[in-house]
Amino acid sequence: MTREQTPRAAGDTPERLYTITGGRSTAEDCELDLVTLIVSESEAQPGRQSEHLRILWLCRSPTAVVEVAAELDLPVSVVKILLADLLDAGEVTARHPTAPRAADQLPDPAFLEKVLVGLRNL
Repeated sequence: MTREQTPRAAGDTPERLYTITGGRSTAEDCELDLVTLIVSESEAQPGRQSEHLRILWLCRSPTAVVEVAAELDLPVSVVKILLADLLDAGEVTARHPTAPRAADQLPDPAFLEKVLVGLRNL
């Protein structure tokens, strides 16, 4: 079956996505990438949008943006908008991946070679 022949999930309809995001197509000033870890900073409160509640519940432990999108069965762009709302409200925090280390901060290659030799001898 092709994509056109399969029934669409409720989250796939453009009308639903428009409603979920409040008509927004991008998250303003939100620097989230797929591997940014999201962590809930508060309990889910009644009266919130159901997707926000699910994110807060899901992110009780650090969860990558891409995992949140997969669990919600929503496009990453929509999830980023929802996460931006929660970030602005202080209900979640984002832990960005660490930047690559500079060459002078990497372990000494000779030390790594000794570790490798030791592991081979086990």
